[in-house]
Amino acid sequence: MAIRPAAPRHALVVLVLLALAAMTGARAEDAHQPQPAATPSGQKAGATGASTPAAAEQHRLPQDSTTKHTLALPGRTLDFTATAGSIPLFDDKGEPQADIAYTAYQLNGADARTRPVTFLFNGGPGAASAWLQLGAAGPWRLAINADAVTSSASPDLLPNAETWLDFTDLVFIDPVGTGYSRFVASGEEVRKRFYSVDGDVNSIALVIRRWLEKSDRLLSPKFVAGESYGGIRGPKIVRNLQVDQGVGVRGLILVSPLFDFREFSGSSLLQYVWSLPSMAAVARQAKGAVKGAVTRADLADVERYAQGEFLSDLIRGSADTEATTRLADKVAALTGIDPSVSRRLAGRFAVAEFRREFDRRNGRVTGRYDASVTGFDPDPDSSYPRFGDPSGEPLAAPLTSAVVDLTTRKLNWRPVGSYQLLNGAVERAWDFGRGIHPPESISQLRQVLALDPKLKLVVAHGLFDLATPYFGSKILLDQLPAYASPERVKLVVYPGGHMFYSRDGSRQAFRTEVEALMK
Repeated sequence: MAIRPAAPRHALVVLVLLALAAMTGARAEDAHQPQPAATPSGQKAGATGASTPAAAEQHRLPQDSTTKHTLALPGRTLDFTATAGSIPLFDDKGEPQADIAYTAYQLNGADARTRPVTFLFNGGPGAASAWLQLGAAGPWRLAINADAVTSSASPDLLPNAETWLDFTDLVFIDPVGTGYSRFVASGEEVRKRFYSVDGDVNSIALVIRRWLEKSDRLLSPKFVAGESYGGIRGPKIVRNLQVDQGVGVRGLILVSPLFDFREFSGSSLLQYVWSLPSMAAVARQAKGAVKGAVTRADLADVERYAQGEFLSDLIRGSADTEATTRLADKVAALTGIDPSVSRRLAGRFAVAEFRREFDRRNGRVTGRYDASVTGFDPDPDSSYPRFGDPSGEPLAAPLTSAVVDLTTRKLNWRPVGSYQLLNGAVERAWDFGRGIHPPESISQLRQVLALDPKLKLVVAHGLFDLATPYFGSKILLDQLPAYASPERVKLVVYPGGHMFYSRDGSRQAFRTEVEALMK
């Protein structure tokens, strides 16, 4: 899952997703390993220094659990080994800092030298990898009806006919503070290191390298997949693996990614350009303007307008009343929102404004992760918006129950403590590097593509996603140099929202795209 709404506009985009996570356990004797960030001094128990070994052991995750499974799917049967466990990370003095939980699935009988392995994580920051594991790629799937999910839905898991396990082994990683992953060291310094853009990237890249070493998979073809805030993580992690960890990567898969926080700031006009095609897609889907599901091809006219006349009129500003009126009326026609409302807002609909105004006449609000999904506005007469996300929040209960049951009962790994599907404390404590250099990963994407001409990229989006609109990725990818050719870099857009893979047709098509990347 993806991006979490937050009070500041800058953090509003912070994904939940979002993204994806799989890690395995490192050996305790390998204490002196590269660090997740700048090497800290040891922390003592309490607020200021290094925790003692005895105190640290109270917080440790249990030993890894390995189980054998057989999965009967249409037309084939998969025999595989699952491992649920953790990889410890240490500081330069050998003191444990954090235990990073992972779930790995490896097909039995495959040649490790040629068998791909994919490392997956979700976003947030603060999201565990359950969305990608139980929604898209793992061997079992939570049956989610994207249009009618409720918090009381059954958490029963089904065999996933669209699992990626046919063509790649899978390692789902939960960054510290998510899932069962946890800090071992006490004190604020270690949290500040991990809860930062660079510290997060370093820790995940290190876990990937340690899992490869531990599992004797350094010779395997390697892929990285990230969702939502994973768009920031993914290119940076691949760059870290290439340069700092000595691990090459064949391909990068980004699901509903955010590449650049700068374009979601309150003053950026591009935020309106990026979201307009998705808003129009929601309107056309609701009207039944096309037979079946709306596709990107049905939005060609909106994309042309967004990049052309819309942007031109937007730049002219309110001082040009003719341009402003023209823009507002056109946006009203495309979105179906009352023209008087559009004129009042000068045709500039922030995501929250669109979500409330689109079906306000019926007292309903749209989702943020999937704006084609609507729910009741809890305070329809209030001038202040107090609504949640009907396309995201109802998933929390069934998804949490499903992943905990899978881990403890089927995979026989029973950590003490709560499973954190989406940990708001992580996002609130996160150091985004605000200021003149907000987080962006396009720079690292250019570097990894330039460094390895064989590396390929697939970027996948849902049409109705207002958390990370597909058109923003399209515009940014269009700016890449010629070496990022269509044979290497591909944008695919499916009916659905941030978790478009919750729709059967979109999940099937996405699996086909990922398999093609790995061939």
